[in-house]
Amino acid sequence: MISRRVLLGGVGGLGAATAMGGGGYALVQREVLPGKVRLDRALGRCGDAPEPPPGPVRIEFMTWRSARRRTAVTAAIVPPADGRSLRGLPVVVALHGTGHTATSLVASLNLHHHLPDAVANGGVPPFALVAVDGGKDSYWHPRADGDDPVGMITDELLPRLGDRGARTDRVGAIGWSMGGYGALVLTRRLGAARTAAVVASSPALFSSYEDARSANRRAFDGRDDFARNDVFASLDALKGVPLRVDCGDSDPFARMTRRFRDRVRPEGSMGGGCHDVAYWQRLLRPQLAFLGHRLAGRR
Repeated sequence: MISRRVLLGGVGGLGAATAMGGGGYALVQREVLPGKVRLDRALGRCGDAPEPPPGPVRIEFMTWRSARRRTAVTAAIVPPADGRSLRGLPVVVALHGTGHTATSLVASLNLHHHLPDAVANGGVPPFALVAVDGGKDSYWHPRADGDDPVGMITDELLPRLGDRGARTDRVGAIGWSMGGYGALVLTRRLGAARTAAVVASSPALFSSYEDARSANRRAFDGRDDFARNDVFASLDALKGVPLRVDCGDSDPFARMTRRFRDRVRPEGSMGGGCHDVAYWQRLLRPQLAFLGHRLAGRR
């Protein structure tokens, strides 16, 4: 009987899976045995990141002491064209994943390349992408220690953008992994009347508090905190909101994302890919188009 350690050993795991024979390989593929993500990565199923489009725009940074987060936060503003001011532009809030910041999110996904290219060459109506620091593993909801990243967005970030002339009466949201879950949390806080469109890319969704704790023990403060912020228990808050949800088949959150998609029937897809920036960058053009057209009042 092959051990879990051997099975999870990357390319070594691939050889081990082959040694198991067709039956063991099929069990991994059906996620009965652990190791599907690493097996698919070893088999080259995760795919490569596209080359970033040329002509990146200059990123603008805005830093302030957040009362809601009780710390200094930075927002990274990506305009749709170099030198374009925020005045008159709609806004999409970009929510990062675990361990990231606003700055690292923009850099890792090349958002300052992809947004201007989508607008200039993809026919996407212009808008500003604004990433903001939400905490390494806050999961974008109010925490027992007083940290409230979603409150920081609604009560601090959006008013600051509005003061600079951005249109913040109806906004969009996009997030990846923890941020994909956070985009759904933000939607619940803003409500359908103020949310123009939402994209959740590989959202970190869990079946239970125990499931969440096994993935990240700091994701929730306890069972009650998980229950208060369980998006499956508040699906009515998403009614009337244009929603797109994407996830790779080789993503550890694929099972729960399929369950979520079955419940809310959003746009988007389950396709080939892993929980990585390669998959996320390949989906950026259609996701940015989804957001831009709905912010502009188009389908």
